[in-house]
Order: sequence, then structure tokens, then C-alpha cells
Amino acid sequence: MEHVTSCEDAPPSLMYRVERPVFNEAYLYTQLLHPRERIPKTIRQRLAQQLHCSSEKAKAIALSFLPILTWLPSYPVKEYLFGDLVSGLSTGVMQLPQGTFAVISLMIGGVVVREAPDSMFTIQALNGTATNTTVFIDTEARDARRVHVAVVLTTLVGVIQLVLGLLRFGFVAIYLTEPLVRGFTTAAAVHVFISQLKYLLGIQTPRFSGPLSALHSVTAVFSDITSTNVTTLIVGVVCMVVLYCVKDLNERFKKKLPVPIPGEIIVVMVSTGISYGLSLSENYQVDVVGAIPSGLLPPAIPDFSLLPNLVTDSIAIAVVGFSMGISLAKIFALKHGYSVDGNQELIALGLCNFVSSFFHTFAITCSMSRSLVQESTGGNTQIAGLLSSMVVLLVVVAIGFVFQPLPQTALAAIIMVNLLGMFKQFRDIPALWRTSKIELAIWLVAFVASVLLGLDLGLLVALGFAILSVIYRTQSPKSVILGQVLDTGLYCDVDEYEKAAECTGIKIFHSNSSIYFANSDLYLNALKEKTGVDPVHLQAIRKARKRELKKESAERESQNHKSPQKMRAVVKLDVELGVTHEVVAGGGSQNHLEVQGNGQVAETHTESDSEETRFLEPLCPVHTLILDWTPVNFIDSVGAKAIKLVIKEYAAVDVCVFIAGCSRTLLAELRTLQFFTGVATPEMVFPTVHDAVLHCRRRTAPPTIPAIQ
Repeated sequence: MEHVTSCEDAPPSLMYRVERPVFNEAYLYTQLLHPRERIPKTIRQRLAQQLHCSSEKAKAIALSFLPILTWLPSYPVKEYLFGDLVSGLSTGVMQLPQGTFAVISLMIGGVVVREAPDSMFTIQALNGTATNTTVFIDTEARDARRVHVAVVLTTLVGVIQLVLGLLRFGFVAIYLTEPLVRGFTTAAAVHVFISQLKYLLGIQTPRFSGPLSALHSVTAVFSDITSTNVTTLIVGVVCMVVLYCVKDLNERFKKKLPVPIPGEIIVVMVSTGISYGLSLSENYQVDVVGAIPSGLLPPAIPDFSLLPNLVTDSIAIAVVGFSMGISLAKIFALKHGYSVDGNQELIALGLCNFVSSFFHTFAITCSMSRSLVQESTGGNTQIAGLLSSMVVLLVVVAIGFVFQPLPQTALAAIIMVNLLGMFKQFRDIPALWRTSKIELAIWLVAFVASVLLGLDLGLLVALGFAILSVIYRTQSPKSVILGQVLDTGLYCDVDEYEKAAECTGIKIFHSNSSIYFANSDLYLNALKEKTGVDPVHLQAIRKARKRELKKESAERESQNHKSPQKMRAVVKLDVELGVTHEVVAGGGSQNHLEVQGNGQVAETHTESDSEETRFLEPLCPVHTLILDWTPVNFIDSVGAKAIKLVIKEYAAVDVCVFIAGCSRTLLAELRTLQFFTGVATPEMVFPTVHDAVLHCRRRTAPPTIPAIQ
């Protein structure tokens, strides 16, 4: 049986057929597009539009400030509640004995020690005689003063973050590129890991802040490692092994387990019970959480007289706190597929810090270790955060004594195990090495600077380097010569693709960058280098040839003084290459054709019967340059002047310059800069490269020359 395949069995290929005349910008702007007449709005109209209020607009504003109203009514209880419950309990228990984020704690600690040093609270007491005195520190007054400093600092941080959020300063989050964020958060993980070493080993080391604090902390730990409490280390290692195994089981059998195993809660409960039963603190000197203050202080107004001394520190803490929060938010957003609003994050942090400061609270930001615990234990929504806050509140108000025997090393183990996910970001290094060396450099600079200089200075260095990398990319663009793919309107790099062939006498220059003051000279240098057409060099060659021609003419006249011949130079247009040849004609009286520069043919007379004609070598085989401006996003006045100057230079050596692929926005900028005056006209701008090529081919087509009788 014979099978016949019909045309319907094979999918028809799409065909791209467009038949139209070649367009240039002058025709497009005046005849085809017909730009709309826009009446500029007055300031009053703009204000009325911005201040216009409606129920829909009010609702949108309310939801933007309180996004919980968008998802809470549709909260999937059966799907999310158990995970949020386990996550909230685990995170809340971890939150009890430590500060929210180690780096912020160190920054605030440095400020309060500076503003309330021990020397301010020394008291001299007499011991029986006037000559025998004892100096001691009033720790109660010192600590109270330091609390006031921290509270005022928190208030100011909240105000700064709130104002920045209302001013829409969250746009700076776009400069926190993914490589920068991942390098920065990996460095933060290193800081947190180092801060937990002393708790894991059970040794006492001083706190360090500022540049090289991480190195100083590691040095202090290893210099005192001989005093490691073996019992503390064993408890910590056992907790780490148990947690790692539980997480591995949860990952391997996550499809079979109805709910994840709450490893953190199990470790906290078991270690607390063992510590209480064996009296680890009394018998083995294992550091435990200890006494947890109960009750809440009544609200009070902060001492605002301290504000002038804390402005600079508050700005640094506000920026670092926001950067840490938005960085972790971006990591989780990429992992779980949602977006983050930087302005909303600033407003949320600002409100939390400002309002809570009246209740004697500490400046807060996103905690890396607790965020990782909350995510890894099944937390899905902010309900988990609400539950962890309720756990902390319950412990502070009523049941803090239950967690007093909890070993610090168990908490350190929980933090370290949950940091493993952040340390997996070191895998970015080989991946970026293969894909983008510049992004690898950003990652490494963010990591190294943040580890060595601290997160505040390290972040500034990383941001500066990221901005410099953008400048470097614009000043080191890839420049290529394009060629036409046969029988298409496509143009590709001739060095990379075999099917892309250059058009005879035409060079199409493509550079993937905008043209502005920082790279306009580099753009022009690349243009001359890639095309091989340097107008200055061609001008020098032309002048040298003219001098040579003049010298030869003088010698010929002196040799033929008896029968003088008038020498003259004519210009012959090479119809194939479109380049200028200089023609020397002399001799008798006869007719010949002179091909003029515009392609027209004129009949001329010579005065002698004998004629000697010699063609000089062409100045350049290229008669046209096409600048592909498809990737050009913007151009400034410096760039526009540079392009007009180079057009004029090439025109002097009979090389025409055309521009192709401009966006309408770029064309509007060119008109604003008055680019289309003098040597530059709209007729030399084409919507596509193919339009420009077709125009150039028609312009240089061989003229029709009548037969000579």
C-alpha cells in the first residue's frame, strides 16, 4: 500500500513578505508617521492629575501599604497552616537568647559604647581614710544610659527608613544585582558563622566591630582554642549531626512525608531537657541562655537630645539594615517565584523601628539565620512570623524560665546548619567563571569587601564596583562589521558567521553601546579601526598625490615647451566601487566623456589631437559607511557633535555616512540636540540597515553612458 503525505501533514513554513519603497527618516517623519500634536500640560493640570482621588486609587494605595489585605482573606489553611505553625515555633525559640542580626548588633554596640563609655560612670568610694579610695563603675546607670542611646538610635533609624520609603528610595534595590546580592549574603553568612564559633566551642572572646573584625574574631577564637569546653563542643556537634540528618531526611522523603520533621524544635526541647536533668551549667560549665527578663516596660518618649550625635550612625545602620533585608528577600523571591517592592520594605522596616522604639526596643532588620530556619522548616507566609513573635512575647511575659537551661551551643548548632544553604552559593564562582567574568568579579568583590571591611563599608564598595563595571562595559563594547545573509534582510557579524558577506564598497559598523561623553572618542576610534577607513590618513594621501601630479605636470610642460599642452585633472567615478580616481588628460583636440561626481555624463573637449590618460590608484575601496544604531539607547550633546564631526571628515574624502536602526526615542533626542543641521540631515537616517544598504546600492549603480559615435 502506498502512503502519500499531504501538504496538510507538514506544518507550513511562515513566510515574511514585505514589498515597500526604501524609507528614510525625512519621509517617515513627514509623510508616513504624521506625529501627533501634543499640548504640554500646565503645572496645575499635572497637580490635579496626581492629586486626583477615587475609590479605586484609594484602595490601591491602601493595599500597597498593607499588602497583607490582599492575601490573608484567601489564606489556604489546610495547605499552609501546619508549616507556618512549625516554622513560627522554631524561629521563635531561636529568637529568645540573641539579637536579631549580629552585624547590626555590633554596629549599635559600637555606638552605645562610644556615647556611654565606662569612664562616664566611675565612682570613687572612700575606704576609712581620705587617702584610700576605691574606683568602681555604676553598671546600673551605665546600662540604663546605653539603653537610652540604643532606643534613640532605633527611633532615628526608623525615621530615616520611613522617609526613604515614602520618597520611593527603594529604587536603589535595582542596583543590588544578583551576583552582588549573593556575594554580599555569603559574606554575611561568614560573619554570622564566625560569631557562633565561640558558642560552639564554649570559650569567651571579646567582640570586635569595624574593618577586619571577622579576622580579629577568628584570631581570638583560635588563640584561645585550648580552653575549649569539651562538653559544650560535644553537645553542639551532636545537635549539628542530628539537624543535618533530619534536614536530609526531609529533603529525600519530602513527597512521602505528610509534614516536615521539625528538627529545630526537637533539638531545642531535647537539649533543654538534658541540660536541666544533668545540670550541664553547674557541673560542666556549659553556657546556657540563663535568666530571661520577664514583663514589658511601659512606653516612654526617647531622649531626643542625643540625636545630633547619632545621625551618621543612623544612616549607616538604616542602609545596611535595608540592604540585608532586600538581599535576602530577593534570594527567596527568586527561589519561590514572587517579586519584592523595595519601597514597601523600607516603609515596613521604618514603621517597625519607629513605633517600637517608644517601647524600648532594639533596631531590627532581617535575620539571615532565622529567615533560613523559617524557610527550611516549612514557613510559607507572614503567619509564621506572627507566630514566632507571639512565642517571644509569651516567653518574655510568662514562661521565660522554661528556656533558661537551653545550651547556647545548641542554638549555635541550629544557626550553623541552616547557614549551609547560604554557603552553597560558593558554587556560583565556577558557574560565573564559565558565563560572565564581570559578574564573577562583582560577586568576589562583594564577598571579599564585606568579609574584610564589614557589611556597611563592604556594601558601599560592592555598589561602587558594580557601577564601575557598567561604565567599563560601555567603554569596552563589542564592535563588529556586519554582512548580509544571502537572500535575506538580515545582517550579522562577518567574522563569526560564514554566510554573512560584506556588501561591495559598503562597511556596516555595529557597536553595542550608547554614545555619550565617556565613550564617544572610543566609538569613533573603533569605527576607524574596524572599517579600515581613516579620513585623516586618506586626506594625507590625497594631498601627497596632488603634489606629485602637480610636479609631473610642470615637468611635462617644460619638456614640451615648443608644443604646449594644457593639462587638467578630471574626476572619474568608479561605478563598481564608487571611489574617486583622479584622471590626467592631455593632448589634441578631440571629444571624450567626463563622468562627474554626481554620476552624470558630460561631453568635453580637449585642445590637442594627442591625449595621454593615466588613472591613479583609488584612495579607498569603501565609498559608504552605515552606522547600525539598533543597540544605541541614548546619545548626549558630546556624542552628537562627535558623530557630526566624523560625518564631515568622511565627506571630505568622498565617503558617505548613513545611520540605520534608530529608535523613535533616540530620534527625538537627536532632534532636541539639533543634530539634523549642516552635514547631518534626516535623509541620511534609515529605519533599518537593509533600507540603508538598498539606498546605497541604488546611489552607486552604474550610470547609463550613451554610445560614442
